[in-house]
Parts: sequence; C-alpha cells; structure tokens
Amino acid sequence: MNFYLNKYGFIEPQISDSVKPETNIIVVIPCFNEPDLITSLQSLADCDETQSQVEVIVVLNSGEHHSEELKRANEKSSEEFDEFKNGYAGKLSFFKIEQSDLPKKHAGVGLARKIGMDEAVSRFHQINHDGFIVCFDADAKVDANYLVEIENHFENNPKSPGCSIHYEHPLKGDEFSTEIYRGIINYELHLRYYNQCLRYSDLPYVYHTVGSSMAVKSSAYQKQGGMNKRKAGEDFYFIHKIIALGGFTELTSTKVIPSPRVSDRVPFGTGKAIEEWLNRPEYEDDFYSYNFYIFKEIKLFVSMIPKFYEPVPYLKSFNLHPAFEEYFEKLGFQDKVDEMKANTKDFISFRKRFFVWFDAFAVLKLIHFMQTVGFGDVKLKKAVNQMLLEKHALEPLESEIEQLLLLREIEKV
Repeated sequence: MNFYLNKYGFIEPQISDSVKPETNIIVVIPCFNEPDLITSLQSLADCDETQSQVEVIVVLNSGEHHSEELKRANEKSSEEFDEFKNGYAGKLSFFKIEQSDLPKKHAGVGLARKIGMDEAVSRFHQINHDGFIVCFDADAKVDANYLVEIENHFENNPKSPGCSIHYEHPLKGDEFSTEIYRGIINYELHLRYYNQCLRYSDLPYVYHTVGSSMAVKSSAYQKQGGMNKRKAGEDFYFIHKIIALGGFTELTSTKVIPSPRVSDRVPFGTGKAIEEWLNRPEYEDDFYSYNFYIFKEIKLFVSMIPKFYEPVPYLKSFNLHPAFEEYFEKLGFQDKVDEMKANTKDFISFRKRFFVWFDAFAVLKLIHFMQTVGFGDVKLKKAVNQMLLEKHALEPLESEIEQLLLLREIEKV
C-alpha cells in the first residue's frame, strides 16, 4: 500500500480483480438510493472508444442509521448493476464496492466519493501509473466524446493537476415537470452568474465546483490529502485544494448532463435548490441571487493588493466600503498582511500568499457578511443583466433562458 492510502485511506482496497496495464482513467460514481444508475452507466458505455483503458467504479453506500427500505434500494441497484455488467460486451471495465453500514457521523456523498477515489489510487498504484480519477454521479449523463476528451485534455495539458468539466442541465423534455425545468434554468443561471461575477472581480481561482463534473490526477489527489468526508459541499472544498496547486484547467469540448431532480439528501446543492423552488410561497415567482454591487467592491479590494504590499497598508486609506473595513478588521487584516510581508521576498510571492488567505471560502464568507449589512439578494434576471453590461458590455436580455444560453457559450470560450 502506498503512503497516501496508509495514512489517509478509510478502508482497505476492495476490488480484487487485476488492473489492466493500459488503464488511464477511472470514473468514480457514488450511489445511494439511486433509481437511474443504469442510465448513467449506459451513458458511459455509449461513449466513443478511448485509446487507453477506462474503469468505472460504483460505490453503493449507506449508513448504519439508514432505514432498511433505503438499503433495499441499494440492493436493487446492486442487482441491476450485476445484470448490466453481465450483459455488457464493450471495452470499459465496471466494478462495484458495497458499503452498507458506514458510520453515521460520516456517511454521505463525501465519504462515498472518497472510498471510490481511494480505490482508484490503489488501482493506479498497482500498475505504477499516475492516471486520472473522474468524479461522476449516478443520475447524470454525458456526451459521447466525454471519455475521449478527458483523455485528450490531460494529454494536451500534462502539467494540469485537475480540471472542471463543462456541464449543462437539461432545460426541457418530458422527464420532469415544467416547474422543475424552470427551476433548473434559474439555478444553473445563478451558478454561472456567480462564476462570472468572481471572474469580474479578478480573483485567480474561479472555476465551477460541481461534483459530477471534475477530474483530477492521482498524484495531485494524494498530495492534497484526498477527498474529504463532508456530507455536502465536498466538491467545493476538494476542488479548491486542487486549484491551489496551480495549473488547474477547464474542459469545455464535451459536457456532463446532471439531473435537475428534487433531492433532500443534502442541505444544499442542486436537488435542495429545486425542492425549495417548488415549495416557494405562491406569491413569489422570482429567483434571487447575490447583489452585483458586492462584486464591484471585491474587484476594488483586489485592485488594492499592490498597495497592501506598501509599508503601511491601513484599510481606511483605500476608500473601501465601511462594511469591508469592518469585515477585514475583524479578521485582523493588518496583522495578517504584516505576517505575509515578513514571510515573502517579493510582491509576486506576497500576492500568492495573500490569495491563500483570501481564498474561495473567505470570499463566500465575505459575500454572506455583506448580505447581512444591507446588500441583500436581488432578482436574478436583473443581477445577470447588470453583470452582462459591466463585464461584457452587453445589452439586457428579456428572459432567464436567454441569459443562461449566453453564459454557457461565454464559458465555453
């Protein structure tokens, strides 16, 4: 067993089958009470053939506290997996890991991803190869070129420790209700609006962090301590650890198609957002998002970083909004900056260290703080149009779906 697994592994490796020497991609799928697992597996099976070998590991998981009904749902998924695997005659290799009594404290999507991703580390270790671990979900689908484009992406970006993969939720069809499709249009628009606002603010670590749409090199995964065991938001926390290594990339020549279905299994995320949208008060027919003014203030703050490197960077001398001053003074801004300057030799290293401190988590906390002092949420369509004008010099659009389709194209460039 390698160093990482010995120190951070949650369980012993579970798959006894030998690893084909040419294995280069391992897709990990957490599965808990999933009725559409086979649809996701078939989507992968239908992908164009890659040059190297691809494995798919499904982690059927539940906690010791979960009901027998939920565990039976997993048993059904296990049976369906076996039937699918037995009938599959293609190049991919499919495996399953079953863990039905995970500790209540940690049982959830983070631990399930970790079990599967750690297994991928073990399998790459067996063939002494630094392959790629791909995160996917049991209710998602992909374009036919998905696996080929992942293979090509890392071949063309050999120094990249990982990448986010372009995603697009389905926006119409017969599978879900009109209200669910309307909800997912708004929710994805909110995600892309937030991404664009962070880019507008000139922050250096702006990428989508969707659990079903990311891939990471095995060595980078190990170097950063692997996946966390969070029950929600595991993707956000994990990806930003990989981004911190530098050289993180985006793959936009293919796409993941996540499900817009309702889910109450985690306290936030797509499923929860759609549930809240469907249960909104009858009088409320608008989706809300962050006030764009907050990002204008963040942009100003970021532009001040060179001045922070000067001898006496008093916050009050920079004409920032009083709420910003209040927030950063509570964080001990002056002491933090003095410490950074004392431990860096030039501005480049100071700036790098500054953004280790003022990272994606700090930005999100700042936004939430600004919401509490008067910069509350605004109607999403209005906020997006303001961002489009300020960042892209584009005229307002009439509907949320027009806005979303535009942002999808902008983010593919």
